[in-house]
Amino acid sequence: MRLDKAVSAALGLTRKQGRALIAAGRVTVDGAVCRRADLPLAGGEKLLADGKPAVYEEYVYLMMNKPAGVLSATEDGRGPTVTDLLGGAWPRRALFPAGRLDKDSTGFVLLTDDGPLAHALLAPRRHVAKTYEVTLDAPVTEEMVRGFAAGVRLADGTLLKPARLLPDAADPCRCTVVLTQGVYHQIKRMFGVYGAGVNALHRTAIGGVRLDEALAPGEFRPLTPEEKRALGAGAAH
Repeated sequence: MRLDKAVSAALGLTRKQGRALIAAGRVTVDGAVCRRADLPLAGGEKLLADGKPAVYEEYVYLMMNKPAGVLSATEDGRGPTVTDLLGGAWPRRALFPAGRLDKDSTGFVLLTDDGPLAHALLAPRRHVAKTYEVTLDAPVTEEMVRGFAAGVRLADGTLLKPARLLPDAADPCRCTVVLTQGVYHQIKRMFGVYGAGVNALHRTAIGGVRLDEALAPGEFRPLTPEEKRALGAGAAH
């Protein structure tokens, strides 16, 4: 692989941007500044850009804190999407959201180009848990807690898998819900069975990976190696 291709792929740049970085003397190969964009790499070289590792990854994994009003899609004529929020980062990668959040819901969306992992995370037989903070227009009841644990039957007759409903001790209209399946508008429909409406829905975790609280709505960052391992382990079950 040429140096400009390796640097561009590692940093999510266009090839032109990668060549400019190299020409400016901001890239080192095994400790030496290299201005040759066409330098052939054998593999295993230590590449630094502005003193930071420029390591090519086969796949990209991004944690995003999705704001309300944004669609969980790659493109949609009805409004902005989560990929629009990337602002041109990783232009050579076909990133997509692994799973969806409703337009008015917020929180953790995983953006990746790893199709097999995304499929595993969404496969019903994997039972990868998703955790949500929910605000209702009515108090949580013991009937709801028991019903979620047993498996809610929706108005159309669909029987859902058991889910965990954990009331918030400080606010009777708030709770945490943990699901292991993904049905369209699932949480809203589940609470609708009990006559309660959902005012706010915020996803806080996928599997064993929690949303970084330092991310403001619309912000994103790459997963850490530990987070990637945790997601992979959850999807492998």
